[in-house]
Amino acid sequence: MSTPRTLVVMRHAKAEQAGPTDFERPLARRGHGDAAAAGAWLTGRGVVPDHALVSGALRTRETYEHLARGAGAAWSGVEPSYDEGLYAAGVETALDLVRLVDDAHQHVLVVGHNPTVAYLAQLLDDGEGDVEATNELAMGYPTSATTVFRYDGSWADLAPGTARLTGHHVGRG
Repeated sequence: MSTPRTLVVMRHAKAEQAGPTDFERPLARRGHGDAAAAGAWLTGRGVVPDHALVSGALRTRETYEHLARGAGAAWSGVEPSYDEGLYAAGVETALDLVRLVDDAHQHVLVVGHNPTVAYLAQLLDDGEGDVEATNELAMGYPTSATTVFRYDGSWADLAPGTARLTGHHVGRG
């Protein structure tokens, strides 16, 4: 029997409408508080990642920074891995990036963009998890949406319908 793993899939927080390029759009003021609220929610659930895969775009990097601040000291040792490929990734590429995570990591956080992260969350759900969270997930994936899954297996074997939905939250600070 394998050790249960945690996978958190999150959409970046609210961003400004414009920037020098789309890749360089910063978070809006509201996004700072929303990301921090999501971090506090995760910590309240006992979720502390030991690996964070974050899109290289400015708004996702800033989301991670505020998420970690909201989570508090428990996240102080987590160094995010910024991946420019996650910025434009489709759902299959995003899934492949998670499959490349070393099995030494038990608790993984992915911070990315829609529609990819919404599709990823829906794709992974085995349909047997928390009913309220499943209903919330079905209502859409707005900015700061955060979905927590339990997964039993090697990251390399993560496949559609293999993760149990245990929580869903939209951070609003």
